[in-house]
Amino acid sequence: MNLSAGKDGGVEVVERTEFPVNRGALCGKGRTAPALLSSRVRLTEPLVRRPATGELEPATWEEALDRIAEGLTRTRTEHGPDACGVFGGGGLTNEKAYALGKFARVVLGTSQIDYNGRFCMSSAAAAGNKAFGLDRGLPFPMEDIPRTGCLILVGSNLAETMPPALRYLTELKENGGKLIVIDPRRTRTAEQADLYLAPRPGTDLALALGMLHLVVAEGRTDEEFIRERTTGWEDARAAAMAHWPEFVERITGVSVPELREAVRMFCDAESSMVLTARGPEQQSKGTDTVGAWINLCLATGRAGRPLSGYGCLTGQGNGQGGREHGQKADQLPGYRKLDDPEARRHVAEVWGVDPDSLPGPGRSAYELLDALGRDVRSLLLMGSNPVVSAPRAAHVEERLRSLDFLAVADVVLSETAALADVVLPVTQWAEETGTMTNLEGRVLLRRQALTPPPGVRSDLVVMNELASRLGVEKGFPTDPEEVFEELRRASAGGPADYSGIDYGRLAREQGVFWPCPATDGPPADRALDESSLADSSLADSSPADSALEDSEDAALDVSPDDPAGDAGSPQGTDAHPGTPRLFLDRFATPDGRARFVPVTHRPLAEEPDAEYPVLLTTGRVVSQYQSGAQTRRVDELNSAAPGPFVEMHPRLAERLGAAEGDAVTVVSRRGTAVAPARITTAIRPDTVFMPFHWPGEGRANTLTNPALDPTSRMPEFKACAVRLELAPAATTA
Repeated sequence: MNLSAGKDGGVEVVERTEFPVNRGALCGKGRTAPALLSSRVRLTEPLVRRPATGELEPATWEEALDRIAEGLTRTRTEHGPDACGVFGGGGLTNEKAYALGKFARVVLGTSQIDYNGRFCMSSAAAAGNKAFGLDRGLPFPMEDIPRTGCLILVGSNLAETMPPALRYLTELKENGGKLIVIDPRRTRTAEQADLYLAPRPGTDLALALGMLHLVVAEGRTDEEFIRERTTGWEDARAAAMAHWPEFVERITGVSVPELREAVRMFCDAESSMVLTARGPEQQSKGTDTVGAWINLCLATGRAGRPLSGYGCLTGQGNGQGGREHGQKADQLPGYRKLDDPEARRHVAEVWGVDPDSLPGPGRSAYELLDALGRDVRSLLLMGSNPVVSAPRAAHVEERLRSLDFLAVADVVLSETAALADVVLPVTQWAEETGTMTNLEGRVLLRRQALTPPPGVRSDLVVMNELASRLGVEKGFPTDPEEVFEELRRASAGGPADYSGIDYGRLAREQGVFWPCPATDGPPADRALDESSLADSSLADSSPADSALEDSEDAALDVSPDDPAGDAGSPQGTDAHPGTPRLFLDRFATPDGRARFVPVTHRPLAEEPDAEYPVLLTTGRVVSQYQSGAQTRRVDELNSAAPGPFVEMHPRLAERLGAAEGDAVTVVSRRGTAVAPARITTAIRPDTVFMPFHWPGEGRANTLTNPALDPTSRMPEFKACAVRLELAPAATTA
């Protein structure tokens, strides 16, 4: 989108229909985003907590930065570098995410860094790396989705979380394709489906295994593809054959005829895709669950081929880019592993430090939050609100309160920022230049359109000032293009190679897909799709600048009318074209073959019992986003979605004695939440749903289970055992 002058001196968004991904469409959150630029709703001066009053009060930037440097220095001196923690966010630009990872490891010398993206895509990333050797949300552009023959959408409500993408489902059906939606709630997205399956929460793994069992039993495997392009099939097949249809029906509640129909639709189509989102991924077995859906794609030859494959629908504004360049506890820029000696050598050389000085892998997000006030005594937090968004949120809030020192950089005074010793007001989307990477792996340039208010500074400036105060005078530039140039060098040769991309090219081409090495062609061991570019039906004439400008992937373009400027690309006409489609020739494994990973169904970490007989699942509503820290400050959005609710089936409401709007208490082993009842037949009778955007007594994440996936370290947000009670204020309709 673009920004234009609006009424009363404000700004308005202008849709850009030429963008190929969202085609100019915006949801309410994108359309109302300029409201957050107002000084009425955002931070415009630093705040420090005064010992005399215990309250946050205005301060100068010098005082605030000095206080942070003093707090971090004191912690390092008294307890060592790993007592300092850093927590980032999936909404930070690539430049800021890169700089934050470097700041933690070079300036603080700490291993204790992770980010809220761990709570979004980590299970899909882990499964993709296991199977394909590479994780990118979608290995193909969004434009391929309406052209496939059958799409299975697992645990995603696009109609509310990514409204501009709903048109792709409409076009899919108009083109004769079939849509299968799998969700315990009959959402607005499920209403579009040719086949809707409503499994019990936490049983997606068994469902995928049951479908693979039927694929084998009915002779629908693609033996040539399995033989020529995969390894490990025998063990994966044996695991699937232990999940016969009647057994899967008992686990999931999905009938055998429905399972057979899903297999028929998926296999009869000439091409098929599976897309997963948070539903199957935010489980303590999320990696295995995604792996089972990947196995289904591989066994049927629905991967590494045009218009077929597995993909993950990315969750945050820079959810893809944010997980590529060093915010994760085990990661270095370019998707390199922190425990890889060659990766450490390469990045250390770019940073001008000794590889041995870099710390090793640290704790994952929840484990880091759980360690606050104990092993981790001070925390620098940027762009996240774990008081609302973390599992077992009351415990996380308690850990944050127990810190010796907490500093938060944010746009608004979030619930987490309100606990800090120092709060820094930082620039937001329209006030800064930077790159973001959308769910397709398309790197986008977002140029500064507005001057930030006086008293507001960029996160890059914050890191520069703090590094200087902590004894590191160089290496933290404030110019985002200079940071990106270093990121290019640091990522070169890594799985997420950005070295062939620069600002001039992004401005001219309006987006480039990674991997994009700086050489004239792909390295021999890179899983690129050069052959696909010769197919005019699949090639992009010029990669275009767009992300879904919405809640799921809100990389907004606010470029001026002439974004190219005078910048030029050092690569010239022989530059690598970028990689819209991965894996068409080979996978990103050493032998070029995809790996089947055998998986088996296992119960939830917390199954219902006599004391807690109902399953709770959580999610989003269309007019709020994530922890709501920003959207809850927009009047129009609050009018549409003013507060939390407990969605339940009429039979469950009748047993409870609850009527529509009655206050209902939801109790788990971790805490209690209270919200009005919303009664609907669109949810299973054994399940309740709560949106997670609100703090206070309706905070859904007070209830959720922090049980972690052993590989991805993803908490089990999507299913926990609860009981329901009528709250004292309940009234009978």
